[in-house]
Amino acid sequence: MKMFKYIVVGFFFGFGMWKLEAISAFRIMEMFHFQSFHMYGIIISGVLTSMIITQLFRKGKIKTIKGIQHQFNDKDRTWPRYIIGGIIFGMGWALTGVCTGMMFVLLGAGYTVFVVFMGSAMLGTFVYGLTRKWLPH
Repeated sequence: MKMFKYIVVGFFFGFGMWKLEAISAFRIMEMFHFQSFHMYGIIISGVLTSMIITQLFRKGKIKTIKGIQHQFNDKDRTWPRYIIGGIIFGMGWALTGVCTGMMFVLLGAGYTVFVVFMGSAMLGTFVYGLTRKWLPH
């Protein structure tokens, strides 16, 4: 029962992404060919929302669900971590045709082949955990 709130939020997120056609290969191809603003609008909305919420947390206007003031740790401002990570993420997105978060939505929509992609993503996460100390952070 403790995890119920996360399941509910995940359900609404997945349903919203499905209704917004964010899982559509057609929409993703449109985005990469710069033929439509649809996906960019979804991404920009998410980025702006997260920026606003992050600033509200930083200024102490909102707290976590447990009433705790959340602290953000500063990250190193080194470029290799973002370039290499972005390339790996982009290659995975290009090879599978789907963003990592949408794999769960597609699985829920009945595309059972995404069990393979989810397994591959978990394997990649495991390999990252093994090689983390040698990667730029």
